[in-house]
Amino acid sequence: MRNVELVSALDGSNDFLTKLEADSGVNVLDCYQCGKCSAGCPLNRAMDYTPHKIMRFLQLGLEEKALSAESIWVCIGCDICYARCPKGVNVPKVMETLRIEARKRKKISVKSVEIFNSSFLWAVENFGRIPEALLIVLFNVKSGQLLKDVPLAPTLLLNGKVHVFPKRAKGQKIAKKIFENCRQLGGGLE
Repeated sequence: MRNVELVSALDGSNDFLTKLEADSGVNVLDCYQCGKCSAGCPLNRAMDYTPHKIMRFLQLGLEEKALSAESIWVCIGCDICYARCPKGVNVPKVMETLRIEARKRKKISVKSVEIFNSSFLWAVENFGRIPEALLIVLFNVKSGQLLKDVPLAPTLLLNGKVHVFPKRAKGQKIAKKIFENCRQLGGGLE
């Protein structure tokens, strides 16, 4: 564990905290470290740093530590932490904002989550829904596990759980337009 001089860490953090607050609508300084968010998080055991520690990193100006944490990719945005927070700090919104910033800086610490996310969004944009078989194939190809789910295919196909030929939703053109608008507004869809 390395020591961090807090005075120098805090020097450059004001700009980042201002941007984080503007992008997320959350003031991380409102968090007083009670730990209720971490205690209620269903995935805290899968995280390298629990939610209140991520908030503390941000408060201390350790933005690089927060941006490179696996926790921001593990968070599923279930809002349990937000519901339990006595100060109403929207931690899932902070986590999402950190993911967007990490993508911009090419600091993605959990590649499989990013691969799934990009495959999922691509499928929604292009089909207006999630064609499960296509999503499985996209994820497995991009993650280098091409044959991983092949044994499941016959059962899924026979039971009608997945379809070989993806169908487009009626609102697919509307979904595509939403994605285009988000890109124009800088909504983090890359």
